[in-house]
Amino acid sequence: MDIKIQPSKLEGTVKIPSSKSYSHRMLICAGLSDGKSVVSGITFSKDIYATISSMTALGAEFEINGDNVTVQGISKLPENAVIDCCESGSTLRFLIPIACALGVPSEFLGQGRLPQRPIDIYIRELSKNGIEFDYKNTMPFSLSGKLKSGDFYLEGDVSSQFVTGLMFALPLLDDDSKIIMKSHLESKPYADMTVACLNLFGIEITETDYGYFIKGNQKYISHNCTVEGDYSQAAFFFTANAIGNNIKLENLSENSVQGDKKILEIIDEMCYNGKNGRLGHFKADCSDIPDLVPILAVLGSFGSEKSFILNAKRLKIKESDRLLAISSVLNEIGGKVTALDDGLIIEPVDEFRGGEIDSFGDHRIVMCGAVASTRSKNPVIIKGADAVSKSYPDFFGDFKKLGGNFNVINLE
Repeated sequence: MDIKIQPSKLEGTVKIPSSKSYSHRMLICAGLSDGKSVVSGITFSKDIYATISSMTALGAEFEINGDNVTVQGISKLPENAVIDCCESGSTLRFLIPIACALGVPSEFLGQGRLPQRPIDIYIRELSKNGIEFDYKNTMPFSLSGKLKSGDFYLEGDVSSQFVTGLMFALPLLDDDSKIIMKSHLESKPYADMTVACLNLFGIEITETDYGYFIKGNQKYISHNCTVEGDYSQAAFFFTANAIGNNIKLENLSENSVQGDKKILEIIDEMCYNGKNGRLGHFKADCSDIPDLVPILAVLGSFGSEKSFILNAKRLKIKESDRLLAISSVLNEIGGKVTALDDGLIIEPVDEFRGGEIDSFGDHRIVMCGAVASTRSKNPVIIKGADAVSKSYPDFFGDFKKLGGNFNVINLE
C-alpha cells in the first residue's frame, strides 16, 4: 500500500499501543506456566500473532477476547513443531531455546529479512549442550535434541534477544546454568524487562558480575497481568510534539523500565540547549535504545547544530539496514543525514521539501516518514506503508484522528 500525506499539524489525544516487548514476554511466560493466565491490554500486530502462533505450535492454548488473551499453559508437548516466526526477530530468538529446553524437534520458518538475521550464537552455544541444528544460513531450518544445563557464553554487542531467549529456557532445565557475557551487554533494559516479567510468573534470575545465574528445575506459575503502553511507539508522537505538533499521549507508565523512555531525556536535552526559539542538538549513545534511532534522525533534523547517533551498528541487521535506510529516506525528502558504519550524523534543516520515499518494508521507517511530513513543504509519498502492521496496525487510523491528511494511492 502506497500513501500520499499532505503536510498538516497534528493535534489531539492518542492512546499509545501496549508494549510489544512486554506483550511477547508475558504471552510466552503465560504459555510456559502451569495453569491459566490472562494477559490484558494487548495491541495485536503481526509480530504478536507470530508469538501466539509459535507458542501454540509448542502446545499452549490462546483465547482472544478483545484486547485480553486467556492463556492455558502447555500441558502436553507435541511430537514436533513447525514454528512460523513471520518477520519477528523476537519470536525467532525467544523460541529457539524454548523449543530446545522442551525437547521438541522443531522447524523454524520466516519471511522478509528474518532468514538473514544471525542466530550463529545459538548454533555455537546450544550445539555444545545437546542440540543439533540443520541450518544452512537461511530459513527454514530445523533443530532437535534436548537442551542440557551449563555455561552459555554470549557476546553483548549483537542482540539482547539471545540473553532473553536463554532466560526463558534455562529455568526449565534440571540443573543450574550461567549466562556469561563476553562483552558489555547492549540493550540491557530489554534484559531487565525480561527479568521483571519472569519474576511475575515465579521465575528467579540472579544478575552477577559475569552475567546471570539461573537456578534449574523452576516452575512457571500462572499470573494475570496487564501490558503497559509502548515507549518505542510513543517516541514518534513525542518527537512530533518536539517539532511543532500538539499531541497528548495516554496509556504510558511514568515508572516504566522500558529503555526507550530515554526519548524524553533526549528531547529535554534539546530543549535545554536550544536557542532563538529553536531546538538544540544531541549526541545519543544508542547501544541500549536501537529502536529510537529512526525517529531520532527526524528529531535531529530540526536542531540548531549537528546531532550525532553513536553505537548503533546493530541496526544494519534489523528489518532493513536502518542506518542506510533512514539516511536515504530523509535525504530523499530534503534532509541532511550521513550514515556511518555505526551511527548517523544529522545536520539541521528548516523543513523537509517532500517527495517519494521507500519504506524498505520497515514499520519504523514508515512512521518516521509520517512524522516528517508534518514539517514538510510538499506532500510525502510513502511506498509500502502497510509495513506498519508489523508493530502498530492502527498507526494511520490514529494519525488521521490527530488531523493527519493522507490518501491511499496504490493498494498493491
